[in-house]
Amino acid sequence: MNKTTLAPLLATLSLAAHADDPFLPRVTIDASRISQLGIADSATEGTVTGRQLAARTTYRPGELLEAVPGLVVSQHSGEGKANQFYLRGFNLDHGTDLRTTVDGMPVNQRSHAHGQGWTDLNFVIPELAARLDYRKGPYSAQAGDFASAGSTDIAYASRLTRGIANIAVGQHGYGRALVAASPELGAGSLLYALETMHNDGPFTRGDNYRKVNGVLRYSQGYANNGFHVTAMAYRAKWHATDQIPQRAVDTGALGRFDAIDPTDGGSAHRYSLSGAWARTTESGAARVSAYAIANRLALFSNFTYFMDDPVNGDQFAQPDRRVTTGVDASYTWHTHDANGVSASATTVGATAQNDNIHNGLQRTKARQVIGTTRQDHIVETSGAVFIENQTRWMPALRSVAGLRADHYRFDVAGDRAANTGTANDTMLSPSVSLVFGPWARTEFYVNAGTGFHSNDARGTVIAVDPKTNEAVDRVTPLARTRGLDLGVRSEWLRGLQTSLSLYRLDMDSELVFVGDAGTTEAGRPSRRHGVEFSSYYKPFKWLALDADLAYARGRYRDADPAGDRIPGAVEGVAQLAATFTPEGPWSGALRLRWFGPRPLVEDDSIRSDATLTLNGRLAFQVDRRLHVELEAFNLTDRRDAAITYYYASRLKGEAAPVDDYHFHPIESRSLRLSLNYTF
Repeated sequence: MNKTTLAPLLATLSLAAHADDPFLPRVTIDASRISQLGIADSATEGTVTGRQLAARTTYRPGELLEAVPGLVVSQHSGEGKANQFYLRGFNLDHGTDLRTTVDGMPVNQRSHAHGQGWTDLNFVIPELAARLDYRKGPYSAQAGDFASAGSTDIAYASRLTRGIANIAVGQHGYGRALVAASPELGAGSLLYALETMHNDGPFTRGDNYRKVNGVLRYSQGYANNGFHVTAMAYRAKWHATDQIPQRAVDTGALGRFDAIDPTDGGSAHRYSLSGAWARTTESGAARVSAYAIANRLALFSNFTYFMDDPVNGDQFAQPDRRVTTGVDASYTWHTHDANGVSASATTVGATAQNDNIHNGLQRTKARQVIGTTRQDHIVETSGAVFIENQTRWMPALRSVAGLRADHYRFDVAGDRAANTGTANDTMLSPSVSLVFGPWARTEFYVNAGTGFHSNDARGTVIAVDPKTNEAVDRVTPLARTRGLDLGVRSEWLRGLQTSLSLYRLDMDSELVFVGDAGTTEAGRPSRRHGVEFSSYYKPFKWLALDADLAYARGRYRDADPAGDRIPGAVEGVAQLAATFTPEGPWSGALRLRWFGPRPLVEDDSIRSDATLTLNGRLAFQVDRRLHVELEAFNLTDRRDAAITYYYASRLKGEAAPVDDYHFHPIESRSLRLSLNYTF
């Protein structure tokens, strides 16, 4: 079998598939999509090119992930804090059940002080993103922890076709500068990028978000035949206007952009060193990568104001510092029959990760520690092996079958003997996918598999609640998930790409947000049914239209008088976009984003409102090196909420706690102007 015959199969392999363009083209507004027929293993798997990512209007780096159909990225605090994510009927909090990697490095932080799977993408430089790969559901043996709702990987470019210099200014104290280039050095290339940014946002006390961000990468060869070594550094500080109670806004005591505790906020840093090596031949492909990441966070929050401590207030600190190290290795064998009808690829791999964590929960006043609730040293270690086979049995039938085995060890040294100990757990995760077609440029998919999310290490050994001194139950270290997808993808009409998926996802233990602690805890078993529709249409060379629609029904599966609704579980999501690239120097785009009402309590008696935003951008190409862009956010200046909770809080002067809506507003209408020069 020659390379041409093997190409459709090889395109499905993570190593050879997306591999192999390390170059990032000059930034233009373009929204062309890559055909996924013969490549994707499900209707909800895909690749977003760097050119598509550059065409998006993003208020913050994490919104790059909104290129994944049905995924919404939001915020409920200061800009330096990890984002909120909504996908497949989940309020994923700060990233739990959405596995996110950047160049193969895990972004989700296990057993984090604020929330399990903490996903801080503020270190990402959008101009370096050469590709975004995504899949939904637990259907890949290579994904592992946190991948039940979906997984995403942002791949950085190793070379730029031209250097980039960018200066941007905007309303609400926004300013950003970036320089990046990749000159040749010896037999390879040295890519460098330096970014600085400041943003206040529309808040009465500005976020004063300040960050410095840098990347240095040396590479030789290509992503499927070569190597790279990369160093990254990110530091940031910010103030935060956390969610506020609706009753205070209704009475006029607070404005929409006011804060109750003006000392909320935080600081963060992330330093990493990583490397990857790959070699691809006619018969196989090998890949090895390793990383070391140092993260540190100082986070100060106050969600209940004066409920627990009427004198000093309820502000708390969640310090977290950790060093994460890991290695991933895989090898793929390619086989085929003599007549070229069938072909197969088998991948075996192993992965290991260790987190050395120091974190805690402290009571603070104006960021000064006045008491310690708990303090822990955690060593969380995991290892996994997997095997996955991809076979094309005949021109209209291919399959993917995999098995993954994970082992976790949790070692917690707490400040109380009762909350100190070790725990171990092992999980086997099989998965299988069948792909039928294409017929009339249409494919059909059946996907079934199991996955898991790890729980906070402290919960696996806890015996006594550090706040109340009451006995508590321990949580299961690894919580099983089970998924099923039925899908179809079609390109039967010239210029039109559509996909439709029906899914079900069961979880043995739902992770829920705890308002007064600002963290998550293991909860009840749940089930979600849903339907997702994605369409891309290019009726003319100069016009591209996108429509992504999703609906989910989420319910707890056990009986409880409180009710069976899952608080915060998003039910409907929609994104509509139009991208214009006419002949001449002008181009532009409009994007409408909507995510619907959600139950906020188990009996569905309290619900949030929907949120709608309209963003746009307009660009003018001055000459071949210089172009100007104007970005506009919340063009209709809606007064919606980025997120809404319902819980009890107490304002200063109130006699008792009050159950109320608590919300964080979306940003008011704002403009940003940028000058982009390539050299």
